[in-house]
Amino acid sequence: MAPIPGSGLAKGLAVTLRTMTKKTVTEQYPDTQPDLPPRTRGVIGLFEENCTVCMLCARECPDWCIYIDSHKETVPAATPGGRERSRNVLDRFAIDFSLCMYCGICIEVCPFDALFWSPEFEYAETDIRDLTHERDKLREWMWTVPAPPALDPGAEEPKEIAAARKTAEKLATTQPEPTGPTGSNPEPPTEPPAGPTAPEGDAS
Repeated sequence: MAPIPGSGLAKGLAVTLRTMTKKTVTEQYPDTQPDLPPRTRGVIGLFEENCTVCMLCARECPDWCIYIDSHKETVPAATPGGRERSRNVLDRFAIDFSLCMYCGICIEVCPFDALFWSPEFEYAETDIRDLTHERDKLREWMWTVPAPPALDPGAEEPKEIAAARKTAEKLATTQPEPTGPTGSNPEPPTEPPAGPTAPEGDAS
């Protein structure tokens, strides 16, 4: 059966009419800020205290847009006769967002949870060279990272929390109660005399 002439036009106009009668969902940005999903990939925030300069993020980045500089520092021994240790100190951590393709590999491979996704997206610049942001700016974005979702009520307790709780309970049970010199509870201290007394025979 041959199609009716003009049926395609009628179907298109029907879609237009249906759309015209629906309520608009356009958000008047920037007057109205969008309600972004919690897992939005905006920019990458840096939690500097967790970074050990392992360089995994820079090595795994397919765009080579992460720049890290560091130096070694000698840490004195914690105990007498102990051995000195060396540790890496972070000097520079920068990300060139003009090259970044927001794949998230750097966040996934970080073994110490130093990188996080932030929903912040208002970082446009007039000069492409200004899209390389240093660690101070990445740290500011860290405070815009949303809190992780709550665990399922029936989920297992995280291993880190369970291990910390068991260690605390073990220390609480093995720690002896304070005792006196003879093993008994110490007696409360007696009150000192009110003050010096005048010698006998002193008339003053």
